[in-house]
Amino acid sequence: MTLFFYLCFLLLVSLVILKFLFQTKRFKNFPPGPPYLPVIGNFHQLKQPLHRTFRDLSQKYGQIFSLMFGSCFVVVVSSPSLVQECFSKNDIILSNRPKLLIGKYIGYDYTAVGFSPYGDHWRNLRRIISLEVLSSYRLNSSLEIRRDEIMRLIQKLAQDSCKDFAKVELKSKFLELTFNTMMRILAGKWYFGEDLDASEVEEAKQFIDIIKELGMFSDQDFIPTMRSRWFDFVSEKSLKRIGQRLDAFVQGLIDEHRDEKRITNSMIYHLLSQQRSQPNYYTDQIIKGLILGFYI
Repeated sequence: MTLFFYLCFLLLVSLVILKFLFQTKRFKNFPPGPPYLPVIGNFHQLKQPLHRTFRDLSQKYGQIFSLMFGSCFVVVVSSPSLVQECFSKNDIILSNRPKLLIGKYIGYDYTAVGFSPYGDHWRNLRRIISLEVLSSYRLNSSLEIRRDEIMRLIQKLAQDSCKDFAKVELKSKFLELTFNTMMRILAGKWYFGEDLDASEVEEAKQFIDIIKELGMFSDQDFIPTMRSRWFDFVSEKSLKRIGQRLDAFVQGLIDEHRDEKRITNSMIYHLLSQQRSQPNYYTDQIIKGLILGFYI
């Protein structure tokens, strides 16, 4: 049994080395970059803060350099003129996204805005976002929400330090600010605060748990070796389960708007009003994909 284990281990190491040599040859004509390790690529070199790491690499390898994120080849551009060229002259070439596993189960089989390939469907989503989500009118309509959430944070910080200087952990405060702002714009409700009832607290906990669980899977597509069923590091079954939970949660928000018809200043309400006049255009799946675009 021990001999069999060592033989399997040596075979695995040999395959990884061969894969590493193949990738090195495959990408030799691409922009220069630091050497990378098998399986993990350059992940071990990405120190915080990332912008300083990229600055140091650009000073060594030039304004355009390459990295390996696991097995995914990545080109980093740090020159404004090159960025402009990428998004003007070569925008169509660079507009597609890799078909990551998360896009299949979380992005509604690559139809959500963050995972859709360039084409008619993507252009349709872009049109909807431009008109119904990010237009000047829609942004102005949520201005008071953003102001109110910022004032709530400032007032809470003032209460914590009104008697004396106080040490405050801001990361969680900013997380609450972000989620509350997004949820009020999307669905007209809070997920953090002292005046929530039991049902709202439970719903908020469910949502946060889903987002945290999803975050555990967000990098695994970059390391397909670790995604192997042999290692059972992450399975499609688990990701599919998370996708079903997230879909049920978002569908619940939509159904809640349909049934109650009380919340009139939310993005979901606005999209559902468009659905009534154009049901084949603003389907539930399109609306859910737009909502997920806020979080993923």
